[in-house]
Amino acid sequence: MLARLAPAALHPPFARYAHGVAVPAGARTVFCSGQLGIAPDGAVPADVEGQAALCFAAIAAILAEAGMGLADLVRLNAYVTRRQDMAGYMAARDRALPGDAPPPASTLMIVGGFTRPEFLVEVEAVAARLD
Repeated sequence: MLARLAPAALHPPFARYAHGVAVPAGARTVFCSGQLGIAPDGAVPADVEGQAALCFAAIAAILAEAGMGLADLVRLNAYVTRRQDMAGYMAARDRALPGDAPPPASTLMIVGGFTRPEFLVEVEAVAARLD
């Protein structure tokens, strides 16, 4: 079983994430490259929330290829280009993550930009499952 770690010596998480996740030996692990908010047809939404929704849809598709789902996430690293976009990213993240699943460990950073100026967010993920 995956264990979410919440040491009493730490301030509680600021949002829906875990301070840590212990993955036991023998678990299948999938590492997802950073996903950008671009649709299969090349369309890029103008807002971070729309882009983040596409990031999570891409991660879900990658995990599905491995027989996993978003409930198996143990780690998220997210990058946004503007401080004001943090709320839109978090709204999309919270909609994408199953409500009854324990939250993953997570980091959200503000960065200077991505390879193309229209990209506002990138999300990479790690998932693990005990079979």
